[in-house]
Amino acid sequence: MSERFKELPEEKQLSILRAATEVFSKYEYKKASTDLIAAKAGVSKGLLFYYFHNKKDLYLTVFEYVKRSTTESVTDPKLLEMTDFFELIAYASVKKFKMMAENPYMVEFAMRSFYSDKEEISDDLKGNIKKEFEQSYIKYFSKIDLSKFREDVNPFEIYKMMIWLVDGYLHELQMNNEPLCLDAIETALSNWTDMFKRIAYKEEYL
Repeated sequence: MSERFKELPEEKQLSILRAATEVFSKYEYKKASTDLIAAKAGVSKGLLFYYFHNKKDLYLTVFEYVKRSTTESVTDPKLLEMTDFFELIAYASVKKFKMMAENPYMVEFAMRSFYSDKEEISDDLKGNIKKEFEQSYIKYFSKIDLSKFREDVNPFEIYKMMIWLVDGYLHELQMNNEPLCLDAIETALSNWTDMFKRIAYKEEYL
C-alpha cells in the first residue's frame, strides 16, 4: 500500500477498496478494468494510479484489505482463550462465513485469489497465502492443548486440511452460484470436526 493512499481519509480509502474488491471479484485479474474500478469509486483513473503504483499494487492492497477484514471479524477474546483445536476452527469458521455472507464480493474475491494459478499476480499470492497459513496457526493456536492429539498426528497438517476443506466448500458454492446458508455450513462444520477428531485425537478425548 502506497503512502499516498494511506494519507486519504478512511471513508475514501474504503470507497476505493470496496469498488476494487467488487470488480476483481467479478473478473479475472487480466480482464478486471481499472476504468470500471475508478468509476465505481468516484475517482479518475489518473487519480487511482496516483494512489497506487500499478494494477498489481492495487490488487495486492485489496488482498490485504480482505484478509484484514476477515481477521478482524473472526478475532475476539473468546477465540483467543480457546484451548480445543476443533472448537476453535469451528468457531472461527462460522464467524468467517457470517462476515462473508454480509460481504459477498469478498467471498468471490477470496476464491479468485486462492485459485488464481496462471495470472500475473499468482506468485505473489502463493507467497502471501503460505505465509498467512503459518502466521494464523502461530497466532490463534498458541493456547491449544496439543496433548489431545495422537502421537502420530501432526496438528498443523490437520489445520491445513481443515482450511482446504472449508475453502473447497466455498469454491463449490461459488461455482454452483449457491448462496451461503449458515445453518448448512454449521452442520457441515460439525460433521467435519467430528470426523477429524476421530482421526486425530486420543481415544479418551473423543
